[in-house]
Amino acid sequence: MENPESLEEGLIAKSSLAQPNPIKITNEVGERSGLPESDNSSATPVVVLSTLVAICGSFAHGCSVGYSSPAESGMRADLGLSVTEYSVFGSVLTFGGIIGSLVNGKIADVTGRRGDAWSLYLGRFSLGIGLAIIAYVVPIYVAEITPKNIRGAFTATNQFLIASGLSVMYLVGTVVSWRVLALIAAVPCLLQVVGLFFIPESPRWLAKIGKEKELEATLQCLRGKTADMSMESADIRDYTQTFEKDSKAGIFYLFQQKYAYSLSVGVGLMVLQPLAGSAAIAYYASYIFAAADLLTNIGSISMAIIQLPAIGVSILLTDRFGRRPLLLASTIGMGLSLTIIALAFGLQDTHLWNEATPVLVYIGIMGFSIAYSLGMAGLPSVIMSEIFPINIKGSAGSLVILLHNCSNWIVTYTFHFMMEWSRTGT
Repeated sequence: MENPESLEEGLIAKSSLAQPNPIKITNEVGERSGLPESDNSSATPVVVLSTLVAICGSFAHGCSVGYSSPAESGMRADLGLSVTEYSVFGSVLTFGGIIGSLVNGKIADVTGRRGDAWSLYLGRFSLGIGLAIIAYVVPIYVAEITPKNIRGAFTATNQFLIASGLSVMYLVGTVVSWRVLALIAAVPCLLQVVGLFFIPESPRWLAKIGKEKELEATLQCLRGKTADMSMESADIRDYTQTFEKDSKAGIFYLFQQKYAYSLSVGVGLMVLQPLAGSAAIAYYASYIFAAADLLTNIGSISMAIIQLPAIGVSILLTDRFGRRPLLLASTIGMGLSLTIIALAFGLQDTHLWNEATPVLVYIGIMGFSIAYSLGMAGLPSVIMSEIFPINIKGSAGSLVILLHNCSNWIVTYTFHFMMEWSRTGT
């Protein structure tokens, strides 16, 4: 049974002085205790290029999530979509994510890392499947190709690029049509497709399928011609052997008392993330601004500007203060912000102080965006990757992502109906 206090300490692996065993697998990419894994390695041009290509997928992820907010008014006017039809369009991305989450791990292991309305649904659904695979593969690939001493900074770019994609959609969507916005959102996908022909495969995946020569050549390419790869290649082989031996657990193997705490934390955080308001605001911010009689351009531009600095601050504070304090501060801030939004719509419904509604909604959504970015945006995924033992990491991760996408779909599909029922209650 995992110790609950590990969250307070940031769930960082203990030092080799406290561990008698020479090998300790602690996360998705593993590490060798007592023997440094290229601690002095620098970011070579190949590592930088490979990371940039990979996180193009993260940028595309953010663009896809942020697209439905600025595109809503234009699409509903041009195509005559009803509330129900647009709710299906907005939520079908997450439904595709549910399907994708069922196969993302297996695909990564095998391959390496109305007429108009129905066309929209099909495109959005297929996009959701692709994003589910990207969301699984990108952080793993970046972590597996980077040296340990710079791994944290490089993997943090994943969440930063997702936020960047959201911001670009909110910002550009105020000045272009929804059709042009869709083309812009496709650019990072095209860049990634081209870039994939010029980057190496993950060394750990090569070790897993037994390609020893390619493993050595890829490591040398990633670390530089003069780097000594013997220690890191041995670590990768040790990790792969341990992983292959201990990763045979199926989905039903998870439901044991010894895994209850880690599974409860992982599922709880990832399922509550969209239920706490993040999905509704990310997908339908423009609708909320319009409902509050606030100019959508002002709200969208403000959200685009405010998110990136908040994500940057979160990256700087995570290792300094730990996961739990940031999550606590983030959820308190989100709760207060949502209370302000509810109060604003309550005043609007009772006609007591209509003039205050736009201001309060603006303050509430900006506060929510800052609070969410500081913790709940990225930390649940980080914690999920840290708390599961290695023998259940794959099956537990798939289960958590599946349930996360299910809760995401519930929110994105029902949001418009709930707003019509009660804006304050929503």
